[in-house]
Amino acid sequence: MSARSKSRKRALDVLYAAEARDIDALRLLQERAADADAVPMGDFAEGLVRGVVAHLDRIDSLIAQHSIDWSIDRMPAVDRAILRIAVSELLYGDVDPAVAVDEAVELAKSLSTDESPRFINGVLAQIMALVPQLRAG
Repeated sequence: MSARSKSRKRALDVLYAAEARDIDALRLLQERAADADAVPMGDFAEGLVRGVVAHLDRIDSLIAQHSIDWSIDRMPAVDRAILRIAVSELLYGDVDPAVAVDEAVELAKSLSTDESPRFINGVLAQIMALVPQLRAG
């Protein structure tokens, strides 16, 4: 697993845990940074979490628009976090869009339901097709 893949997994862990504990993800980042026994997040992982938090409304709006028959609240929490990271990378990151989608699908394969990789790929493919217009707006 590449360093960036590990960072995406760490960011996913924070977003998922923050939602499960019903606390702000940035607060959880601070808690982890203060914990001497915690694995360091790293700049890339922290940047992913901060990017999701900063743009959450726009990210969730795009996910909702492109997830046919699934509201964001109805999605498994891990899928929601994976999608949020990937959409943040698509819109605000410096990674190739195809890489962001592939990384999201791989996380879903290892951490979510059997149906999740296909669902995530479908939602992200639709958003990826709009990236040039979305980045301009």
